[in-house]
Amino acid sequence: MAQQVFLDRENLSCSICLDLLKDPVTIPCGHSYCMSCIKDCWDEENGENEIYSCPQCMQSFIPRPGLVKSTLLAELVEEQKKVGLHAVSPDQSFAGPEDVACDFCSEIKVKAFKSCLVCMASYCEQHLQPHYNVAPLKKHKLVEATSELEENICSHHDEVMKIFCRTDQQCICYLCLMGDHKGHDTVSAAAERAERQTELGVSRQRIQQRVQDREKDVKVLQQRVETINLSADEAVKDSEKIFTDLICLIEKRSSEVKQQIRSQQKTQVSRAKELEEKLQQEITELQRKDTELEKLSRTEDHLHFLNNYPSLSHLSESADLPSIDTGPLCSFEDVTAAVSEARDKLQAVLSEEWTKISLAVSEVDVLLPQAEPRTRAEFMRYSHQITLDPNTAHIYLSLSHSNRKASLIAVDQLYSDHPDRFVERWQVLSGEGLTGRCYWEVKWSGKVNIAVAYKDISRTGTRDECGFGNNNKSWALKCNNGSFEFRHNNISNSISGPQSSTIGVYLDHRAGTLSYYSVSETMTLLHRVQTTFTQPLYAGFWFTQSPGGTAELCELK
Repeated sequence: MAQQVFLDRENLSCSICLDLLKDPVTIPCGHSYCMSCIKDCWDEENGENEIYSCPQCMQSFIPRPGLVKSTLLAELVEEQKKVGLHAVSPDQSFAGPEDVACDFCSEIKVKAFKSCLVCMASYCEQHLQPHYNVAPLKKHKLVEATSELEENICSHHDEVMKIFCRTDQQCICYLCLMGDHKGHDTVSAAAERAERQTELGVSRQRIQQRVQDREKDVKVLQQRVETINLSADEAVKDSEKIFTDLICLIEKRSSEVKQQIRSQQKTQVSRAKELEEKLQQEITELQRKDTELEKLSRTEDHLHFLNNYPSLSHLSESADLPSIDTGPLCSFEDVTAAVSEARDKLQAVLSEEWTKISLAVSEVDVLLPQAEPRTRAEFMRYSHQITLDPNTAHIYLSLSHSNRKASLIAVDQLYSDHPDRFVERWQVLSGEGLTGRCYWEVKWSGKVNIAVAYKDISRTGTRDECGFGNNNKSWALKCNNGSFEFRHNNISNSISGPQSSTIGVYLDHRAGTLSYYSVSETMTLLHRVQTTFTQPLYAGFWFTQSPGGTAELCELK
């Protein structure tokens, strides 16, 4: 029964509003309408004449028929609504807020199955059937249901856009072709699509190839992460054992020194006590003799005095006792000094070795090798703020601008003595050690070497021993008003390139590259070094002509 009601849905629809009957009424000819629809229709007819007609069969009625709600039809309509809720096929579903709804479903909106690019409407499976059965509709272009059909309508002419203007790179309708796009290079949208489809295939191949490459990179990266995790765990375990052994060794040596001190203390105190006892015994004996001699000296009996004096005045030989040195006592302060000296040496060794350890840790990099930057913006990602160390500056160098600028003035700056200070060469080093990827810029004038060096480069000696670029511990770009020259290990290379008062320095410590750039509106590579750095590097300047040379580490932002 429910199925039959569903099939007769059109018989339960109002021919005026084309929707299910609302408050259905049946007029004398037998046709049924919504009460409000037929009232509105007859109200429009009223005034012209007193004749009222059926909108379907045109039968006339005089006077205006009375309208009474049809209870049977109302029940059938309600039943149709209930059946309609369950009449949707399992493959269909009701349209939600995010779905494309069928444009031809009346009260119950069903999710659209296809959209027609000719009708510019979307259909559920039921309302789509004419596009499969009616010959003219079979030629229409059906696509997956979309809510973007309006994009295919020209906003100026409300026509479907089926033409593509290559001149303006946009879709247009046939009216646009006769207006703003007249004379332009145009083709059908289908032809342009076919050409773009070919390009799309090439683009997909490139994308797929890149996806494959990236997937390989991901696998390599995952393997590296796994390796670095295992390696880190092993390094932590091994280093803890090594440091534990070192601590145990120090504790053992501390215990041995303590035992030696206490043993020597016990021995020396015992010797002193033994000697003290012997000395006290001798003092007691001497005091006894002195008392007897004093008593003898008071006797009045001359014979008694003469008979006893020889034996009392005779002093027996003293025991062979060690002499007591009244000079400064040699105590255990020398031991403390020796231990302090050992501590200082150990700290110096640990400090030197710690630099190597820290460098070895910082060199671990799980990322894939990266190409050197090309633009100044890319270099700036590795910008490093560097300051000069006053303890390294030659006495003729004046530091300013928060220790970023050095000037050669050939006047003693009265710096305090320091083992890190350059003595013979007009040089200065930065306070920060550089590892990883670093970029900095130097603004220079006069005649100056822009350098990097290991911290243990000589502070005194010949030019070859401590001059930047003249040994295997430093690299330097010699800047003069008319030329550039690169020096390392006392080997020079003339450099040609655009003159600039600003030099950019890029260091990739792990990759072993050091690059110098002439910086202006563009960056021009002057020289690149490929080597292996074994220690952190320090930025430095060497002034070779007096006076007036300056070099400043630019503040990059």
